[in-house]
Amino acid sequence: MKRTKIRKIFAVVLLMPLLVLGNTAHAGEPAKVIVAWYDLILELVRHTPTYSPPVASRAFAYLGVATHEAIASGRADGESLAGQINGLTALPRRESGKAYDDAVVVYAAVSLTTQNFFGNTGPTGERAMKAMLRKQEKELFQGVAPDVIERSKAYGAVIAGHVLSWSESDGGAVIENMGFPLQYDLIEGKSHWVPTSAIQQQQAPLLPNWGKNRTFAMPSRSSCPLPPPPEYSEEPTSQFYLEAKDVYDTSKSLTEEQEVIARFWSDDPMMSPTPPGHWIYIALRLLEDERADAARAADVLARLGIAIADGFIGCWDSKYQYDLLRPITYIRRTMDPKWNTLLITPPFPEYPSGHSSQSGAAEVVMASLFGESFAFVDATHERDGIKPRKFASFRAAAEEAAISRLYGGIHFRAAIERGLEQGRCIGKHAAALKTKR
Repeated sequence: MKRTKIRKIFAVVLLMPLLVLGNTAHAGEPAKVIVAWYDLILELVRHTPTYSPPVASRAFAYLGVATHEAIASGRADGESLAGQINGLTALPRRESGKAYDDAVVVYAAVSLTTQNFFGNTGPTGERAMKAMLRKQEKELFQGVAPDVIERSKAYGAVIAGHVLSWSESDGGAVIENMGFPLQYDLIEGKSHWVPTSAIQQQQAPLLPNWGKNRTFAMPSRSSCPLPPPPEYSEEPTSQFYLEAKDVYDTSKSLTEEQEVIARFWSDDPMMSPTPPGHWIYIALRLLEDERADAARAADVLARLGIAIADGFIGCWDSKYQYDLLRPITYIRRTMDPKWNTLLITPPFPEYPSGHSSQSGAAEVVMASLFGESFAFVDATHERDGIKPRKFASFRAAAEEAAISRLYGGIHFRAAIERGLEQGRCIGKHAAALKTKR
């Protein structure tokens, strides 16, 4: 396919949220402003090179906080997250007795935060953001008094500035070399991670210090610790060997349905909105279905973003604590030197599964907000030609997301099951946040 054709396709994809926005977002409807920006953000994540899953989760957390603070500041029952999440100090309040337009406030807060987080996206992404700004200003400013517009924009900018200033000290603000350290000493020993890719950049693992980042709702990175993985052994009767044999045997007898599940949840960077974006997409469509107001939308997106971001911090802390090798390394060493995986093995340690940790966290938050037995359809990848899947609950979706990594050949069962446990522990902290008085 010619490069010019690819650019045209990318432009159409990125502008799709804008086309929808023209028919849905009007002054006084801040919830639709929120959804429109988040839909665009999902496309920016897909096409911004530094946006690996942990980096994407961080952006969603800060965007969620900025969105919540913009809406909560104008409600009598709104409760700020300042003092509840780590390091967030009290935000300036709206001027008493002055009129504000909530749609304009949230527009300014979210747009400025988005432009900051995606300042390194490509030219098409930049054009898409500028087009969104022009479109929303035309829709939102119509019929609103000039002084109210300026006051609302200025206050939204204050919120964005406060949140962005807070974000700079968390340890994850600067991503160099797409997250792969230029110097890294591998740990010696058969049980430890070794590169699984021939790509030169990936001879070091992704974001080895991410687990040291400041958390959001979780008190610390080690608040939901995991026991060690099964002890490394090459004895055919050992638990470690049997877990590897499970991965190997599953790959050899994979059903069509299992392959569908593996690919549905793969969510590879640059080819999808990433695993965090997958859960955000689910939330956006459910909010649209229930015609949620801005307070509800902001609450859901803030809690979910925070839970997923903390999920990756906790997971990465454990990954680099145990530094466990991947199934492909062990299986080729002990069972079948020509064996390969269905999915590409990610370039970082195995234990626990990131899909499992973040999905367990998302499950807890979503169940707390929508209900334990809430059934839904997940159409995240429908536009890419992948059929939607139906789930009886968020727990069922999280468990499928987790086991998909076994089907893909990239995780042992212990990493999957314990990752879910870790994520559910982490998610409880986000679910416990108070967003209303």
